[in-house]
Parts: sequence; structure tokens; C-alpha cells
Amino acid sequence: MPARSWFATQIYRAPLQASGLARLNADLTEECHRIRDYDDAGRRWSAKNYPGGYTSYASMNTLHRFSSTFGALEQKLLRHARVYARLLDLDLQGRDLALTDCWVNLMPPSAAHTLHLHPLSCISGTYYVATPRGCPGLKFEDPRLDRFMAAPPKRADARPAHRTYVTYPAVAGHVVLFESWLRHEVPANRVTAERISISFNFNWA
Repeated sequence: MPARSWFATQIYRAPLQASGLARLNADLTEECHRIRDYDDAGRRWSAKNYPGGYTSYASMNTLHRFSSTFGALEQKLLRHARVYARLLDLDLQGRDLALTDCWVNLMPPSAAHTLHLHPLSCISGTYYVATPRGCPGLKFEDPRLDRFMAAPPKRADARPAHRTYVTYPAVAGHVVLFESWLRHEVPANRVTAERISISFNFNWA
């Protein structure tokens, strides 16, 4: 082949565990709703910054340190993050990954999460708790987009690796991991049911 691909951007997706996901997600759904009901500061922040939805990002973002349910989730996520770090050939220099942030996102109809990235971390991700049929997935942007300059647009039938955006469907019980510098968004929820996810960041300590 005269051309080869370089500078790969790898996104990881897998079931959190082999079994027991329905019970785990039922417990997490109940706890996510309790957190929202308790978190007055988070609801006020969300009203200004996350219209129509609720996130504990700005108020209760270290849930793994205060909840046994989220503490158990931390250990499950860490196993996946270690696998992903090996796939990325990350040299942790004898250190390990550590979960630094963990927060809840509740997206009722019309709620959206605009394009952003996660500074001050190396691996970020989302675990899906409740994903009603038709709810939005996680949309990633080609990190080279601001350097395309005079490049023509991509064809509608472009191969997946050549597309400007890629969307990973939201699947309850699955975890999605990506490098924290990769910009992403969640389009508006167009279904009548609530979409629930848990987002998090890892750093190396």
C-alpha cells in the first residue's frame, strides 16, 4: 500500500461486566435520582448551565469518595481504564491510573451537552445507566478539524476512519473511554424518557 495511517485516535467501548448489569443499573438509577433531589447547588448550577437537565459536575463531582455504590463502580471502571491505557501504549512510569472526578448526568427531553473536552486528565469516559430507545449517543469530533484549512468536504460514503464526526450509540451497561483531549458532545435528547449517564476522569498518580 502506498499510503499508511498514522496518529490514530482510539475510542474504547465494552460492557462494564459480564452479568448483573440490570440490577446494577437499577441501583444506580435510584441513587442518581437521590443525588439530584439532595443536590440543591447542583440543580441551581444546572438551571443556568445545563438547561433542562441535571448534572452534579459543578457540585458533587467526586461521588466515588462518598458513596459505596460509586466506590464499587470506580473499581470496575479502573479495570477498563487500565486495559485502554495498554492499548494506547501509555507509559505510566511505574504509576497507576486514579479516578479523580465522577459525576451524574440526567438528560430529560430537550437537554443537550455542548461540544467540550476534559482538561487536567488523561482518560475520560461515560458509563450508561439508562438509555431509552432513540436517545442521543456520544458524538466525537476529528481532532484535526481546525487544521483542514482549504480541504474539500468528506464524501457522504467516506470510510469510518475518514469521517469528520463519529457517534457511539448510548447503550445501558456499556462504558466508553477516550483520551481527555478529544472533543465530544451529546446532541439534544429527542425522546420522552430520561437518559442517565455517569461521567468520569482518570489521571495518573
